[in-house]
Amino acid sequence: MPQPTTRARLTGYPGYSETLPREPESAATARRLVRVALSVWGLDDLADDGALIISELVSNAVQHARRESIRVVIDRPGAARVRVGVVDFSKVLPVRREPDPERESGRGLALVGELAETWGTELLPWGKWVWAELDGKARG
Repeated sequence: MPQPTTRARLTGYPGYSETLPREPESAATARRLVRVALSVWGLDDLADDGALIISELVSNAVQHARRESIRVVIDRPGAARVRVGVVDFSKVLPVRREPDPERESGRGLALVGELAETWGTELLPWGKWVWAELDGKARG
């Protein structure tokens, strides 16, 4: 199993990332990594939302991306601000749809939009990074 990496970021806070297989079981590993990072940073109040968001982002990448791996990234751009995201090898942008009660899928990005302060996508030369930010200050 790949080991998570920790690096200092420009904000001075560490960030965590891990390359995972592009398979549904990777969502559990991604949730654990988010919970560990938030615990280390003393932001446990964001752990449930962060874990749910990363699960949705991993699920989207598993369903729609290419190649055999994805990368989960957890950054801390500010003292109480956390960005969780998934990097994959597809340039196809995610589309937020209105949830259809008749379908089991299609609710993930709507849920991300409800839980996150903000979310977005950044295109990369070989794929994209889909991310969401949580702000501990906004929840207190």
